[in-house]
Amino acid sequence: MRCITVLGPSQSGKTELIRRMASLDGHPPRSETAGPVTLTRFTYLDEPWCALDLAGGPEFARMAARPLLASDAAVLCVAPDPNEAVLAAPYLRAIEASGTPCLIFINKIDSPKGRIRDVVAALQAYTGHTIVLRQIPIREGDKVVGAVDLISERAWRYREGQSSQLVELPKSEAEREHEARAALLEHMSEYDDKLLEELIEDHEPATGALYEIARRETADNVLIPAFLGAAEHMNGVTRLMKALRHEVPQVDALRARLGGKAIAVGFDAEVKKHLGKCVILRALAAGVAAGQPLGGASLGGLAEIGGKAGLDRLEPGDVGLSVKSDHLNAGQVFTAAGASPAPDWSKGCPPAMFRVVTPVHDRDEVRLSTALARLAEADPTLVVAQDAETGHAALGVQGPMHLRNLVTTLNEDFGVEVATRVPNPQYRETISSSIEEQYRHKKQSGGAGQFADVNITVRPLARGEGFSFDEVVKGGAVPRNFIPAVEEGARETLSKGPLGFPVTDLAVTLTDGKHHAVDSNDFAFRTAGKMALREALPKAGPVLLQPIQKVTVHVPSVYSGAMVSVISGLSGQVLGFDRDPAFRGWDEFRALLPMSAMDDLAMALGSATQGCAWAESTFDHYEEIYGREAERISKEKLAQH
Repeated sequence: MRCITVLGPSQSGKTELIRRMASLDGHPPRSETAGPVTLTRFTYLDEPWCALDLAGGPEFARMAARPLLASDAAVLCVAPDPNEAVLAAPYLRAIEASGTPCLIFINKIDSPKGRIRDVVAALQAYTGHTIVLRQIPIREGDKVVGAVDLISERAWRYREGQSSQLVELPKSEAEREHEARAALLEHMSEYDDKLLEELIEDHEPATGALYEIARRETADNVLIPAFLGAAEHMNGVTRLMKALRHEVPQVDALRARLGGKAIAVGFDAEVKKHLGKCVILRALAAGVAAGQPLGGASLGGLAEIGGKAGLDRLEPGDVGLSVKSDHLNAGQVFTAAGASPAPDWSKGCPPAMFRVVTPVHDRDEVRLSTALARLAEADPTLVVAQDAETGHAALGVQGPMHLRNLVTTLNEDFGVEVATRVPNPQYRETISSSIEEQYRHKKQSGGAGQFADVNITVRPLARGEGFSFDEVVKGGAVPRNFIPAVEEGARETLSKGPLGFPVTDLAVTLTDGKHHAVDSNDFAFRTAGKMALREALPKAGPVLLQPIQKVTVHVPSVYSGAMVSVISGLSGQVLGFDRDPAFRGWDEFRALLPMSAMDDLAMALGSATQGCAWAESTFDHYEEIYGREAERISKEKLAQH
C-alpha cells in the first residue's frame, strides 16, 4: 500500500479530489476520521492506496507534519489564483521540512483567476524546490477546455464527469507548448547529465526516458511537478493519479527518511470509549503482526481504522490501529525493541493559545487529570501543563477548533464536563525605594512567652535578581542561631505583597534587634521577620511588574510589513526581522510583548496574515507597569482574596 497526504487551504477542493481519485477504479472507498485526519483507502488499477486528508483551516495547517510522518508523498491542492498562493505557504513549509516528495494539483482550472504560469511563480516564492509545469491549459477564449502533457506532447480535452478525450494539439497552442516543454526539460536536465547532453546536442529525448527521469526526480524530491484539473468535474484526476502511481516511491523511501531502522511509525492517535488509546500505525518493513514485539513490548492487537474489525497483521505500507498497546504513542517510530521520537519536523508548530481548564464538578478533578494525560499521549500537538497561579491544568492548543474538539472529547468520551478560561499573566511586584523598619513581637499569656525585636533595611534590586538576605548585627543583639528564622519569616512574606502578587527583586538586611534570654525562640523571630517586612513593603513604593515575552513570529515575507502595526497595537516592542535561512519566502519577526497580550497576538496574526503566520515565545523579563492599568490589575487580584 502506498500512502499520500493531500493538503491545501480551505476551499481548495482537496476532499473532493480524494473522493474523485478513490472512485476511478469503480470500487467503493473506505473512509474513517481520526481527529483532524480522514483516511480514505481505495484501489487504483488493483493497487491499494491510502489518502490522508487533513482538515482545512489555519490551525490545522499547523498540524500538517502529522500525516506527512506516514506518507510516501504529498499532493498540494491549490486554487488557480496567484493571489491565494500565500495560503499554501504553511503547507509547502511543512512538506519541505519533512523531505516528502510533492506533487501540486492546481484545482478548479475551469474558473482560473490568473495565468497558470503566474500561479506557479507565486507558489515558487515559498519553496526552495523548483516547481515545474507538467501540463499547460488549452483555452478557448477565457475558458480552459483541456490540457497538454508536456512530456508526451499529447493534448486532452476535458469532458464533464468522465475521462478526458485525446485530441490533436491545437495549432494555437503549439508555440506556447514548445516554450513550456523546453523550460521543463531544462529543469529536468539539471539533475540528469544524459538529458543535458541530449539537449546540448539538440537531440530529441525519448518520451519513455523522460517519464523515467520525471519519476526519479519526483521520488528523489528534487523537483515538484504541477498538474492541472478540476476535480469536481473529473478533469485531470486520472492524469494526476497516473503520475502518483508511477512517480511516488514505495514505503522503503519513507523508512529511510525516518532513520532506516523502524518497522512501524505511529503518526496519529485517538481515544476510543471502548478501546482506550489507539495509535494509528503504518507498517514500514516486513509487516507488523498482533502479539509481536513492537516498541519494547508486545503489540496487543490490531484493528481497522474505524475499530470495527480486528486484523491479524499489517503488510508493509498498510495502515491500522494498535489496540490495547498503551506503551505506544503517536509521534514515535518503533523497532521491535523500543520507540524513539519522530524527527523534529513532525512536531509541527508550538501552541497558538493556552487555556486553564477546570472541572465543572469538583468530584471530577482526578478524572480530569487522568483524561488529559491520555489525550496528551494521543495528540502530540496538545501541551498539558500546570497553571502557576492556580495549580489547575493548562492546555496549549493550536486554536479554537482544536480546543473545542478536546472539550467535546472530555465530555463525551470521559464524562468530564469542563470550563476553560484564559490564564492570568504571572504578575509580580517589587519596591521602588529603600526603607528601614523595626518590629517587636511580644506575647505573654501564661507559660512560656515569646519575644523578638528586629530592625531591617529593605532596598530594591535590579530586575531578575530575585531576593537576597543579609545581616550586619553586632554585639550579639540577635543571637546567630535566630538569624535564619528571621530570613525564613521574610521569605514567607514574599508570597503576597501589598498589591496582591508575589514579591521579587529586593534585599533585606537585618541590622539590629533584641532578644530575651528565656522568651526568645525561632518562632518569635520568624514572626518578627515576617511582620517587619510586611509593614515595610507598603512604605517602600510597591510597583507592579508584568511578564514580558520574547516572541518570534514566523511569517510569509509578504506580510512582514503588517507585523509592525500588529505588535505596536498590542503594546509590544519591535526588535527587527530577518529572512528565515531555512525556508524561502519566510521571515522571522522578533518582538517583545506583554504576556497579557499573547492571546490577542494569536487572533491578530490570524487576521493580518490569513492564518499563515505563527509565533513561538519564551519568557524574557519583568518590567514595571503603572497607572490605571496597574491599579485595575491590583484591585482585581485583591478582590479575589
